[in-house]
Amino acid sequence: MVLEDFPFMADLMTSMLREFNVGKVITTCSVQGAQEAVNLRNINGPPLNHIDLVITDLLPPQEDGLKFMKWLRTHKEEPVSFLPILFCSAHASMRVVLSGRDTGANEILVKPLTAEKLAQRLLYIIDKPRPYIKSSAFFGPDRRRQTNSEQKVERRTLKPEDMKVTHESEAA
Repeated sequence: MVLEDFPFMADLMTSMLREFNVGKVITTCSVQGAQEAVNLRNINGPPLNHIDLVITDLLPPQEDGLKFMKWLRTHKEEPVSFLPILFCSAHASMRVVLSGRDTGANEILVKPLTAEKLAQRLLYIIDKPRPYIKSSAFFGPDRRRQTNSEQKVERRTLKPEDMKVTHESEAA
């Protein structure tokens, strides 16, 4: 599903997705339309009609794209709250990028976009899924991308030998 308020960009993304042989592409220009589509297809519809991925814009001026992402991530139905989200925005400020990441986007793409960049982000979501993290302040894909194998700095203040174990089962 593409949630985009600018018709030209919605048509462009839809055309790119069709060139990638994506089966059905649903487009909407409003958060309400996107919520109705998700509820209709992913809650009440058969599995073959489920939305598999959401591409959303920031949707200025109220930044409703972020509100929609928050709605998805806090949805009571797991199939909805785990929907992959590609956050796509022409606003490339650090605040916007961090807001998208912190709201639970799987990937972020800055406009203007190319078919190559869109394909790369989609393949990254598909081929390298990240585990989801739930805390009191966040639910979404793990935001850490550290893949280097350099020596990590230990940040724990207690060493294992400094801890007292109170409920350890005895080996048989």
